Amino acid sequence: MLPVLALLAVTAAEPTVSTAWLQAHLTDPQVRVICTGTRDDYDRAHIPGARFVDHMDTVGGDHRLLPPDALAKALAKAGAADGTRIVLYGDRPMETGWLYMTLAAIGHSGDVSMLDGGIRLWQDEKRPISTTAPAAVAGPLTVKPAPDVIVDAPWVRKRLESPTTKVLDVRTTQEWNGGHLPGATLILWQDLYADRQTLKFKSPADIRALLAAAGVAPNQECVTYCAVGMRASLMYWAARSVGIPARVYVGSWQDWQRDSSNPIVR
Repeated sequence: MLPVLALLAVTAAEPTVSTAWLQAHLTDPQVRVICTGTRDDYDRAHIPGARFVDHMDTVGGDHRLLPPDALAKALAKAGAADGTRIVLYGDRPMETGWLYMTLAAIGHSGDVSMLDGGIRLWQDEKRPISTTAPAAVAGPLTVKPAPDVIVDAPWVRKRLESPTTKVLDVRTTQEWNGGHLPGATLILWQDLYADRQTLKFKSPADIRALLAAAGVAPNQECVTYCAVGMRASLMYWAARSVGIPARVYVGSWQDWQRDSSNPIVR
């Protein structure tokens, strides 16, 4: 029989975990902590046992995702494995969102939690830190079909006027004013946080309210885009975290504007 901690770790992951929860589970072999952002920040101070992965290890040309087997290999090296709870954190929220989307794209969204408050809150609370990188591990991390995560330009174009799909633009106001997809609503990723200093997320009710204010209606699916898919990935996580069906247009604006036949509102 599995120990109690292991049973907790292999059930469906909550969208976020607290710093207190993670400290209590640092020695649980079924919990794997992955840090992203900058290697310098990781080397300076990270959560004990956390392994580092650069989000660029998951992308190829035009900032597109690598093939699924290559993604699984990169993430397994960073500690992700079948049957484990994966806790993500980083000093750059957009990159953390990207890693969540990457794991979702190979069928592991149900295994992932975000560390609420991240390393900033962890250090503010005087929790333990390390400067030693643990040895690399190697999964296994099985690729599972996940066709409902990533979409392309033709998919989006067919649904621009669909009553069942809402397009969310996760860029800056300046980028939005320079051109956006028809029917899209601007939504800022920074508004996901109740505290932008420690990066503590708003409550699920407040995130639902934020998305509703952006025009996401009941029984609608949202598709998120930004410049190259990173901010969009964080908003994708947010929608999924409160039970709203969502997809990511990974090519995003960089891809959309290349095709002169794609409509743009300026």
